[in-house]
Amino acid sequence: MSSKTREESDSMGPVSLPEWAYWGAQTQRAVENFGVSPLRIHPAMIRALGLIKKNAAEVNASLGTLDENLASAISRAADEVVRGKWDGHFPIDVFQTGSGTSWNMNANELIANRANELLGQARGTRSPVHPNDHVNRGQSSNDVIPTAIHIANRMQLEPLLAAVRQLAASLRRKEEEFAHLVKLGRTHLQDAVPMTLGQEFSGFAVQIEKAVGRIAGTAANLEELALGGTALGTGINCAPGFAEQTAQAIARETGLPFRSAPNKFEAIASRDAQVELMGALNTLATSLMKIANDLRLLASGPRGALGEIVLPSLQPGSSIMPGKVNPVIPEMVIQVAAHVNGKAVSVTIAGQNGPLELNMMNPLISHETLSSMELLEKTCRVLAEKAIDGLEADRERLEYWIEWSLALVTPLATEIGYDKATKLAYQAYREKRTIREVVLESGVLPEERVRDLLDPAGMI
Repeated sequence: MSSKTREESDSMGPVSLPEWAYWGAQTQRAVENFGVSPLRIHPAMIRALGLIKKNAAEVNASLGTLDENLASAISRAADEVVRGKWDGHFPIDVFQTGSGTSWNMNANELIANRANELLGQARGTRSPVHPNDHVNRGQSSNDVIPTAIHIANRMQLEPLLAAVRQLAASLRRKEEEFAHLVKLGRTHLQDAVPMTLGQEFSGFAVQIEKAVGRIAGTAANLEELALGGTALGTGINCAPGFAEQTAQAIARETGLPFRSAPNKFEAIASRDAQVELMGALNTLATSLMKIANDLRLLASGPRGALGEIVLPSLQPGSSIMPGKVNPVIPEMVIQVAAHVNGKAVSVTIAGQNGPLELNMMNPLISHETLSSMELLEKTCRVLAEKAIDGLEADRERLEYWIEWSLALVTPLATEIGYDKATKLAYQAYREKRTIREVVLESGVLPEERVRDLLDPAGMI
């Protein structure tokens, strides 16, 4: 890019910025003030800002509060933002002013500059389209940023839910495939009564299916838009009908049931919808952590531990031990889950920081929610495609652990009593023999009855 610069001015005076940049003076000040991390605005948030500015301009024109020619140029420029043409022109750090004003002004200045260019004027002229007077007409950063967060979160729900459903379907297929494979159950990491491998996977499947419901349940609150509340909820400087009509226009364009929030004070001051969303994402992450850890345990060994399932071999596991293959996908999932658990705490703290009429951690909330959704979406797909779909059961290992389990003694308790069954279990443990051998040798029950009682398939 060219090293040439141009000069723009705002209420604080002139600012020098790159000649090629479509942003303006206020954005440049933010770039210079907030460069503390490599984190930048999420693309979904950029799309949401473009949608707001595009539809706000068109509604303002229909209400007679904005010249139609200017509105048309703003709409065209904002549509380019929606389509991702100007993603490289949102340079501000996530960690910035808590209201997100810098992001709103970034969008206003970019769209104004591009609209003026479409009208034959040079970038930086602020005429005939002005970033505040025209692009931001009837709006405030205080209602735009919460609105953009809601729109971006709600739009990101769709791909996330599709990925979670894909994982649930993969687990259900394994439940069916393993429905008749009897295995040893374990509680407290100790031998317990038998179950099927299919039953074990059914538990995983239900965890993920419930995650679908929890995440989908957050949609209704995300569909309420703060736009039209302006500075703190009163709607000052906003034309009557603007809030409702703009929400309806955004709903038509996205195909999602967005609506104007019935109480703009809550919609601006509170980020409870995002705390609720992160609660659902945190639960999904926790479920993924449990499932991934269980897969590691079931696949452990393969000879020195459980080895009941075989995960797909994806890459060498050691730089020193030839032939070693590690459970790399479950380990990846575990790290993602821990990362999202931390993000949920971050959003919880951020949600608490809404003193009086405005939340002061909006940019962080935007980043944490959207990055969590994107990360969980990709993780669910990878877990399904690279681990669950290709894993197999080791039938011989399943049978081996069942036969050696002391928990097989459990059905005997109903026939010979708990204390006698316990003594036989301890004898088998001390002598390193199977329960079957010890019980048959003891003669406490006829051989045929022992076979019936100690049949693992009859215990599930």
